[in-house]
Amino acid sequence: MIHPHIADALKVPDLVRLTDGLVLLRFESMKIYSALAAVRHLLERGTVRPGQTLIDSSSGIYAYALALACHRYGMRCHIVASTTVDATTLAQLEILGATVEQVRPSRNLKLDQELRVRRVREILAEDPGHHWMRQYHDDVHYLGYQEVADRIAAEFPAARLTVVGGVGSGASTGGIVERLRVADPSVRLVGVQPFGSVTFGSQDHHDPEAIIAGIGSSIVFDNVRHHLYDTVHWLDFTHAMSGAVALLREHAVFAGLSTGAGYLTATYEARRHPDRLHLVIGADTGHRYVDRVFARHAEALDPAALKPVEVRSPEEMTMPWSRMTWQRTPCPARWKERAA
Repeated sequence: MIHPHIADALKVPDLVRLTDGLVLLRFESMKIYSALAAVRHLLERGTVRPGQTLIDSSSGIYAYALALACHRYGMRCHIVASTTVDATTLAQLEILGATVEQVRPSRNLKLDQELRVRRVREILAEDPGHHWMRQYHDDVHYLGYQEVADRIAAEFPAARLTVVGGVGSGASTGGIVERLRVADPSVRLVGVQPFGSVTFGSQDHHDPEAIIAGIGSSIVFDNVRHHLYDTVHWLDFTHAMSGAVALLREHAVFAGLSTGAGYLTATYEARRHPDRLHLVIGADTGHRYVDRVFARHAEALDPAALKPVEVRSPEEMTMPWSRMTWQRTPCPARWKERAA
């Protein structure tokens, strides 16, 4: 197949069998699916017009995805970038035609996210003609993952399936599983979170090395549909790093930190539920994490010796790894009140 644009080629994931009960859904950059479908939908509805500037905040892969989608559909792109965005990504964004500004260095990811959102609002006040993509809040970002779900269903028509992946904005794991459950309500969803994320109540736990902002947040994400999740895992940086190193060492897969956290989680879940096929979402490659993760491979722990603490509520969680049966429970009302 000859693709009309590189984004159409890059969005397609590979399915890699790791063990009998474990398959990796490996993306080069997962959010390309989301950004392409969102921009196309907004253009078709007339919500945005050709050539208009689309703006959003990003810690990395969404920025790249949006820049590609804007290049694909003839839009302008402006990114308010996290301090964690690497030089390689920044260079690609600029060459693709996006304008990029990074917020000032901050003490933690919470402040970094707050500064980015504040800056987006300032830009919109200065130029209301920009369209804020709101990847964390606009459910238009669910649309692209329906195609991913349809491919999964076609590849594994008879499997008892469990999907494992970073919660993030909710669109990827939520979008895939919501679609899969139309045909099979028994599909399970296991969400992965870093400590410090408010999404599932770990905001009181501080991981000083946390750099996996893409799977959790210090601010509320409206796109997360809590009732879709069966189980939630919280992992610290060292465990996520250990999973990423193990995935490369054992299966020659060079993937990002969130994939490492998902791999460690899925390996544990597969031992508990050997009757199910566990599909791990690999959001991106490991290139952004060479210095901060893979260069430190000697520090990685032996995954076989690791297991989570089982907790009954977020208040009981403890670092470095906790697991909770969520049971498709809606977001607690007290969390919404606190966020408001």
